[in-house]
Amino acid sequence: MSYIDHLSKDSRLRKVLADQDALTLSAHKNIPLRLCASIMSQQLSTKVAKVIFHRFLELYGGEEPTPEQIVATPLETLRGIGLSNAKAQYVLNVAQFCIDHGLNDKKLKKMSNEEIIDLLTQIKGVGQWTVEMLLMFTLGREDVFAVDDYGIQVAMKKIYKLDDSNKKELKAAMQKISAKWSPYRTYACLHLWQWKDS
Repeated sequence: MSYIDHLSKDSRLRKVLADQDALTLSAHKNIPLRLCASIMSQQLSTKVAKVIFHRFLELYGGEEPTPEQIVATPLETLRGIGLSNAKAQYVLNVAQFCIDHGLNDKKLKKMSNEEIIDLLTQIKGVGQWTVEMLLMFTLGREDVFAVDDYGIQVAMKKIYKLDDSNKKELKAAMQKISAKWSPYRTYACLHLWQWKDS
């Protein structure tokens, strides 16, 4: 059964899917670097985030740096490409954490979503949402639900007529609805974002 067939069991989501093409997920290499990139892009438009990431790669001759190379980069140099003091520090934190824990693609790919969230949220500057985006867009995991994502909240409030006066109750209601989408919750999120943006 395709993920579309599975998600279409939800009558409200079926209407969303009817107007959209099927999507695919892909996995990318160099997961530690992608985590640094997602920190750099927080609260920025996609366009600005791309510019900053491009400048970041230029620090290393246009090549993707290793965590060791990132750690060896002075904070001021990172500030110089347009990162705030906090973000520059968080990028260094991620690189150091990856070195300390021997984290690489092979090791992370063997771990479950929950294990990856528990591990990476120990890093100062890395929250659950950041790790969920990494699971979806870098590791290509199919069953991730980003309950804290503002876009997902907006879409689900409208589609499912949810009350958002109490954030805790809203999230509980969202979790309950999304449980039926498993094991394809990532795809549901992708379609909800698409629906919201259109």
